Amino acid sequence: MASVGYANGCAISVRVQPGASRNRVHEFRNGTLRVSVAAPPRNGQANAALLELLAATLDIAKSRLRILRGHSARNKLVAIDGLTAQEAHQRLNTNANPD
Repeated sequence: MASVGYANGCAISVRVQPGASRNRVHEFRNGTLRVSVAAPPRNGQANAALLELLAATLDIAKSRLRILRGHSARNKLVAIDGLTAQEAHQRLNTNANPD
């Protein structure tokens, strides 16, 4: 999966590692953004932590993000309202913490 544009913004492919030692946006690898969150993968905690981390990293409101696919999987498709795929990639790459 890669980033795709749509009428109100874009959607990016994300691979989440729940239960990590800390929240961290890594880098894009093969078109997929790698993210670690400290929250466990139960009761939507990891998904909530993912959206909070992406909102902070992208400097947008959390309400502009939603998980389109992969609610109970590590591989997710996340919609970002109001940003093009290029803008989202630029913000994520600028604010990411590479390995």
